[in-house]
Amino acid sequence: MHAVAAPDARGWRAAANELSCAMPTSPKARIEAISFGFCPNAPRYLCTVPAPESRPGGFLNQSTSARRRCDAATVMLSGQLADGFTTIFVGELMDRFGHFKLWHAGGSILVAISFSSVFGSCVPCKLMGTDSSTLETVGYSTFAAIFNVGWAVTQVAHMSMVNCMSSNPTSRVSLVSCRNAFTMVANLSLYGIALLIFTLLQSVNVLVQYRWIAYVSISLGCCFVVIFLVGTKEPGSIRHCMDKSLSRISWAYWFKKVLYYQVALVYTLTRLVTNVSQAFLAFYVINDLEMNQYSKALVPAIIYICSLIVSVILQETRWSSWRLKLYFSAGAVLWILSGLGIVFLPSRMHNLMYAISTIIGAANALMTVTSISMEGVLVGEDLNGCAFVYGSLSFVDKVSCGVALYVLESYQGSTKIRSNLGTAFGYSVTRLGLGLVPAVCSLLSAIVAYTMDLPDTRRRPLVEPLLA
Repeated sequence: MHAVAAPDARGWRAAANELSCAMPTSPKARIEAISFGFCPNAPRYLCTVPAPESRPGGFLNQSTSARRRCDAATVMLSGQLADGFTTIFVGELMDRFGHFKLWHAGGSILVAISFSSVFGSCVPCKLMGTDSSTLETVGYSTFAAIFNVGWAVTQVAHMSMVNCMSSNPTSRVSLVSCRNAFTMVANLSLYGIALLIFTLLQSVNVLVQYRWIAYVSISLGCCFVVIFLVGTKEPGSIRHCMDKSLSRISWAYWFKKVLYYQVALVYTLTRLVTNVSQAFLAFYVINDLEMNQYSKALVPAIIYICSLIVSVILQETRWSSWRLKLYFSAGAVLWILSGLGIVFLPSRMHNLMYAISTIIGAANALMTVTSISMEGVLVGEDLNGCAFVYGSLSFVDKVSCGVALYVLESYQGSTKIRSNLGTAFGYSVTRLGLGLVPAVCSLLSAIVAYTMDLPDTRRRPLVEPLLA
């Protein structure tokens, strides 16, 4: 598996050939590979409820991991920036014209087309008749940007539908919890798909196997998207949120609210916690803890399962403003403890990582569900501007995560930085990126959440039918 981190002087196709030779022959052993590359993202297309990308463009980093790390980081950053800027404009257009399902369908098409292109050959290279590494970077950056544009459209459309389906705060949190739970189901389902592909196609090249995993995921995802579009009514058909007689809320209305900036900080810091930690998890397990091969799949699987369980439990909770802040702070504290454990965990005690994984899974669910629900509290009854809120907050999230991952992944491949850290502190960039960065972000987000003055929702009825 060390062929994945091949020197940057060689092309990614050569590294893929080495990888196919180095990969274990048994399907059970190969299943660990799905924790790398595109795998944290691909399963989301199996779900009828698309959630924010865990690391947009992250699959591309590992698909081209034999290339220079700075090029891979550039590809990732281009996708994040495209995603971020798209969310703002998409949110504004949705507030103006509505039709969430139509936007969702268009975004899904872009995602399916661009995602499948990543696992083919470099299209610009074929057209130009060259294997230039610069042209490869440009080509993959383009597809990453298209992918994230489509992802931004589906994300904003779907998140905005939650507020238009119900005005009950508890119902909104339940919908967000269900959304997060199905995301975990989708993540876990990819393990089954990968195991099936590795079992049926043992004799073919590993690159072909990965392509089949991508194609099967896209096909199943398209089926569920169709079910979602056919089986879900447009919320605006009943709710007044799309009523043209109501005046559209301007951007200035939100910018004058202190709560808007507080929620933006909490949501962005939460996304930094989940995105950065997921980006470095596999590298930490392999390089720092030197765990067994199957641990590369088992550790993230434990995180997904725990997040699923906690998300299901959160659906049954009656919510109020203070409870949102309490549960979010609890998740932040769990991540701080996990981060400290990751930073100081010696490799000889690597089995403790399984216990830490359960805590991380619970913390991710608590922070993700409650932070998104705080956006719903911010929107309240101002539904004519809900898409802009989700779009603008996602913009800050994407740009922040893109810059953070670009810097960390660039330094991760630096021999000088790694050796200096090893001799002076004993901590790698991977260890600090996985442990220290999420812990600091969790602490800051908990402080901001504590200072929030969320509207009191306890006086409103807790049982209210969905409006869709």
